[in-house]
Amino acid sequence: MNDVRPTLSPVKTGAEHIASVRDGRAVYLDGEWVPDVATHQAYRNAVATSGRLYDYQAAPENLERMTFDIGDGRRVSRAWQLPTSYGELVERRKALVEWSELTCGFIGRSPDHVASSVAGQIMGIEVFERHGAKRAAALRDWFDYARRNDLFLTYVINNVQGDRSKAFGDQGAAAADMVARIVDEDSEGITIRGAKLFATSAIMANEIFVGSGQPLKPGEEHLAFACALPMNAKGMKLLSRKSFEAHAVSEYDNPLAYRYDENDALVFFDDVKVPWERVFVYRDTDMCRAQLHDTPAHIYQNYQAQIRLSVKLRFLVGLARSVAEIIGTVNFPPVRDALGRLAAQASLIEGMVYGMEAGGGMRGAYYLPSRTLLYAAQVHSQEIYPQVIAALRELAGGALLMLPSSVQDFANADLSHIIDATQISPAMSGRDRVKVLKLAWDAVGSEFASRHLQYEMFYAGAQYVTRGHSYRTYDWDRAVGMSRDMVSGYEVEDFLTKR
Repeated sequence: MNDVRPTLSPVKTGAEHIASVRDGRAVYLDGEWVPDVATHQAYRNAVATSGRLYDYQAAPENLERMTFDIGDGRRVSRAWQLPTSYGELVERRKALVEWSELTCGFIGRSPDHVASSVAGQIMGIEVFERHGAKRAAALRDWFDYARRNDLFLTYVINNVQGDRSKAFGDQGAAAADMVARIVDEDSEGITIRGAKLFATSAIMANEIFVGSGQPLKPGEEHLAFACALPMNAKGMKLLSRKSFEAHAVSEYDNPLAYRYDENDALVFFDDVKVPWERVFVYRDTDMCRAQLHDTPAHIYQNYQAQIRLSVKLRFLVGLARSVAEIIGTVNFPPVRDALGRLAAQASLIEGMVYGMEAGGGMRGAYYLPSRTLLYAAQVHSQEIYPQVIAALRELAGGALLMLPSSVQDFANADLSHIIDATQISPAMSGRDRVKVLKLAWDAVGSEFASRHLQYEMFYAGAQYVTRGHSYRTYDWDRAVGMSRDMVSGYEVEDFLTKR
């Protein structure tokens, strides 16, 4: 194990974070190893964006809001905070909102996401104690280390799809390395081999949590483990998807992809050794479920996701209003009707975040958001996001198809004159009109936009999965009891005419 243990300052800075990811991690793109993600054209701006998150929280004017004191003069992100009251939960959420606003919600796996999940696991540490004292101690120690160093964590908790008609353990000999599994163990730890999905933001994270968020059955104990590894662990390979940042023409032409392509990767563990002090679940199929669902982990990680999404929807709704203004349709009644609907949809998710907090309650020493309202919000957000994207497309219409090929067109005097003559707006100059519409295209029509549509629809699972969470957590006894109480006061015989 080659842990990256940065020298601690009072609070982590962007420069410290960027230095920490230059660790020789095995990221592969277009068939080649990327020796330095901080400088490579496919990742450098996303890495710089992650650094800006830490610089923002380290700024003196933001320090008190964005961080909290964990002792010995060290302050870390409020994502690591374990709220013990409604007030602390709200204080924590406000910090997460500010972080999300820095990226307009487009960094889906920002540092506060997996930190929230791990914090939730610690809030339910008794679940690990039942699994085994050594595994619980390992999780506690890793949490303390990750929090003290304010690490950027990612995770892989999904298995490669394979043949969906078969269980993960029944894919056949040809698929032996398809899913990460335990292939050996000794006094020092376990050895894992195989693949996991989806390592979003792994290229700019410090460590990766490896687990299973999908159901396992008896007989699949070799698949049933959870652990943590530094991103440069020996034998761990990251197969990056296509980089949208690398294909961004310029910041003018692709302002979102240029800055916020967090990347996704398949992780392959090529006989990776994990020491026992980093193993949290060991050969227990039900514990893989319990780790996320019997602790507050699943609640806290998805609560963070809804906070982020509320910011992203606000950005998209504001962009829709801007598009209507620059093409001169903002006062058309149908357009105002569409904008009103968009505003209501964005407000619904934001309001549900507030409702989760107000409707939450204590679990032992810690305050949890309402899981019923959380899963209800997930169901709605999976439906709302594609609707918002479709509405923005409709409001923009053909304006998105008549844009210059790139900012370089302005360098040609003849072309620049034509652009100025045709990109007319009642609200701004032609060049600024093009800039806003380029932003709109990057949000709704580019490859970057298509990835985000897919991400928001499926990062929490298919819709039947989130609806299943909603079904399981709703207070059916209270709801059904109302109708039962209504009809319990009378019987058929009370209304029969006696002869």
